[in-house]
Amino acid sequence: MRSLYISDLHLSEERSEANERFFRFVEQDVKGADALYVLGDLFEYWIGDEDVGSSFNAVMVGFFRRLADAGTKLYFMHGNRDFLFGERFARAAGGKLLADPSVMDGVLLMHGDTLCTDDADYQAWRRKARSAEFQADFLAKPLDERRAVVHGLREKSKEVIGAKPADIMDVNEGAVREAFRRHGVTRMVHGHTHRPGVHRLEVDGKRCERFVLPDWYGRGGYLEITKDKPKLVRW
Repeated sequence: MRSLYISDLHLSEERSEANERFFRFVEQDVKGADALYVLGDLFEYWIGDEDVGSSFNAVMVGFFRRLADAGTKLYFMHGNRDFLFGERFARAAGGKLLADPSVMDGVLLMHGDTLCTDDADYQAWRRKARSAEFQADFLAKPLDERRAVVHGLREKSKEVIGAKPADIMDVNEGAVREAFRRHGVTRMVHGHTHRPGVHRLEVDGKRCERFVLPDWYGRGGYLEITKDKPKLVRW
């Protein structure tokens, strides 16, 4: 069994280098894999499944579809940038939506933002953005208006992040330990923090390991687990 895990690609028309890296990843690294898990922020933003047929999105979805047709199982989890993609996107890509959190093959999978409990402002925004009322209001707008709203939010987000202490945007150790306890696992994989690495800890006498996936703004990379042996790959 060979499974690959990625997150925080933040693909968009403006980021040609990341897009090209994604194409190579699909054609070379994923080839022959049993499963590929995308743990959020695949796209820089997603304004609704009605936009799945746009030229850029259609190209990206097409690459996934070819993987699925070749026999690789695909799983997609929402991130904080693309939480609006739904069943229409998943069907087009040939994959399945995965709840956050989920346990697959004994591994706890998360996007990772729910572990950043010290960032109270972000958690409040997350609750608002995931509410049915907010999403219904946003999705009722024309696509061009949605796109303009998202661009405005992205600019505001850059200002807010720049003004916050770096540590407040990382995971809370207590939240990490609680996640291990609640799900009864010893291995966790997530992204979101853009701080790739492997963290080993002991929780209630059990040795646990937490893999943080790299973002694709810089070197990029992915986690590969083959026959229960994990390897964090950086390009």
